[in-house]
Formats: sequence, C-alpha cells, structure tokens
Amino acid sequence: MPVEFLGIAATNEGSEVTPRSGGSFDRNYTLRLARAHEDHGWDRVLFAYGSGSPDPSPAAAYVAARTESLQILVAHRPNVSYPTFAAKTFATLDHISDGRLAVHFITGGNDHEQRREGDFLTKDERYARTREAIEVIKKVWTSHEPFDHEGTYYRFRDFVSDVFPAQQPHPQVSFGGSSPAAYAAGGAEADIYCLWGEPLAQTAEQIASVRAAARAAGRTDLPRIQVAFRPVIAPTEELAWEKAHRTLERIRARRAGAPPGRRHSPNVPENTGSRRLLAVAAEAERHDRALWTPTAAETGGAGNSTALVGTPETVAQALLDYYDLGVDILSARGYDLLDDAIDFGRHVIPIVREEVAKRDAARTVV
Repeated sequence: MPVEFLGIAATNEGSEVTPRSGGSFDRNYTLRLARAHEDHGWDRVLFAYGSGSPDPSPAAAYVAARTESLQILVAHRPNVSYPTFAAKTFATLDHISDGRLAVHFITGGNDHEQRREGDFLTKDERYARTREAIEVIKKVWTSHEPFDHEGTYYRFRDFVSDVFPAQQPHPQVSFGGSSPAAYAAGGAEADIYCLWGEPLAQTAEQIASVRAAARAAGRTDLPRIQVAFRPVIAPTEELAWEKAHRTLERIRARRAGAPPGRRHSPNVPENTGSRRLLAVAAEAERHDRALWTPTAAETGGAGNSTALVGTPETVAQALLDYYDLGVDILSARGYDLLDDAIDFGRHVIPIVREEVAKRDAARTVV
C-alpha cells in the first residue's frame, strides 16, 4: 500500500526549543516552511489549531494559492463554528487548493483550553458533538437539495449549500483520540485515524480498537492509520543520541524561560492520549528500535512528543516497523522546524518509500 508523509505548517519559527522572533503569523516563514516540505518529498502539511493561534483556514488558503502539489490538512474544532458554515469554508478552501484539502477534526482533550472559547461540554459530550458535526458537514458537502437537521447539538431547517468541494464525494476526514468515546466517533466517521507515537505493541492494540469500532459502526471500509513522531537524526548513532540529549536540554531551558501561564502544568493531563504517553515514558526511556520517551515526559505528553532517534537508516527502519503494522501515513515534525523538515525529506523519506515499494512488489509477485 502507498505511504504518505505529513509535516507541520507552522506559522512562525517557534517550537519547544526555540522562541519565536516575531508575531504569531509570519507569512514569509509559513510559506518558506511549506515550500520546503513540497520540495523535499512530503505529501501534506498540517495547519494546527489553538485557541489563541492564527486561524488555520486562511493560513492554509495563503499557502495553497502559492504551492503546486502540497496537500493541506486543516485542523478544526467543532465548537468554534456552526457545521453549515464550516462546510462552506472547507468547500471553498478545497477549490482554492485545487482539491488538495483534508480536514482534521479536533474534539479537545483539555477542559481549560476548550473553555477559552466558550466550550463547557464534558469530554464524552464533545466526542458526540464532533461525530454529529462530521455527519452534518459530510451531508452539506454532498446534498444538492435542502434538508433539515434535528440533532443533539445542532438544529436547522431547509439548508442547502451553493458551494461543493472540488473533491468528490468530499475531502478526507481525519480524526484522533485514544479513549473508547474517540474510537466510537472516529471509527464511525474518519477516513484517517490519527495516533501519537507509542511502542509497537500498544500501537497495534490501538489499531485493533479503531478497526473494531469501525466494524461496530457497520463500516466495511476501515480508516487509514496515521502515527506521529518527533524524529532526531544525525549521520551516526552516537551523534544522533548526543543531539537527542541536547534537544531535551533545550526543551527544559525553553520551559524554564517561558512566561508562567505558558509553562507546562504539573497536573496529570485529562486526555487519554497524553496519559498513555506518560505511562510509556514511565515504563522506559527507550522502546523498540528507536522510540525515545523523555521528550514526552518533559512536556507532559503534550501532543506529538515521542521521538525516534538514530541515523536516517535507523529512523526509516523504525517507521517501516509501524508501516508493517498497518500504518500508512507517517507524521513527523522536528524541533528545528525548517532544517529538520529538509533533512528528513532528504535522508529518511527516500529510504522509506524505496522499502515500501519493495514490500509492495514482493506482495504482487506472491
């Protein structure tokens, strides 16, 4: 099966190791980073969502209008706009990008962050709302006759859109989460199910849970699986591990210098995915071929935070281990965003693509 690579479409050069030098939306840097991905073998970039961050949709439109083949993944929280409005926004963006759009639906795993924008539902209620929002948005994308909707979270009458996606029947829907409520919602609705980088055994368990939920929802087409990592590569194993430890020290120094309101909370995270990452980190620093957990522990399991450390060959083989589990979308983001995107594209992506082609050819022969 083909393999795809997802990078990050950051709107400034700041990261866990580097404070940004200017405003939160640096359009020159945003475009430079996107073009670095496009020029070095990446398939798609993610425009992430944060309560105080630049709006990902217009940022994505800006990049889409200035790139040729790079696919766009836009993160969306259903609490921030009504699904009829969101559907029109994404249909328009799909035309701007010439059919290169996918949408990543974020349910929200932190009550404090959700409440910043007026969302006071419980986590299970948020998952139910996300599922309903996806259902509505898909129907808006595909219905050419007016329809009514009477749901738990949304209600409207006689709506029909006059803008439909360039892609037929609609852009891909991406979704993530590690709780039973997440599996149920994403298993039912997602084209792509996203996981954070855990050891191979735990990842296999999650894939099985996603597929079981999809079958329970009556699906015969199972979601594709995406797993996310923070690669740390260097020409030799020794240099890679030295770089990994320097990166960890840079994370610590960055956290120590951050404003108090932006430092990591010492409390146990609310979302299941982060708790799983912390449990993996508590079990051991190193897992499988190259998985390294101190970066996750240091950041409280905050999102994509487990590293793959080694030479390009080692990291590529580690990614292929996940591919062999059934993962066909590999999400990777370095700590020095621009340079790491270029290095990963030059040195890791070609190895993975070549090995995947060999596996596919061998299956065809058999």
